[in-house]
Amino acid sequence: MPHVHVLEYDETSGVARREYDAAQRRAGRIWNIVSIQSQLPEVMRDSMRLYQSIMYGPSPLSRAQREMIAIVTSRSNECHY
Repeated sequence: MPHVHVLEYDETSGVARREYDAAQRRAGRIWNIVSIQSQLPEVMRDSMRLYQSIMYGPSPLSRAQREMIAIVTSRSNECHY
């Protein structure tokens, strides 16, 4: 099974540290979907911006509908998180 090295919180600084801090504030922890991007902090930042826009930005879909789509997609892709 492939392994991706993720940066632990104490190994981060700059953009990565700010994104980890923001993740902690949002969810109370740093989920794998965030930490797996830690080698490229600018990508992690942009990915989180896209996520925030999709899930919380203006949309004809309700928040619950957006969550349901995310869950079904993850399940279909056999994603464990």
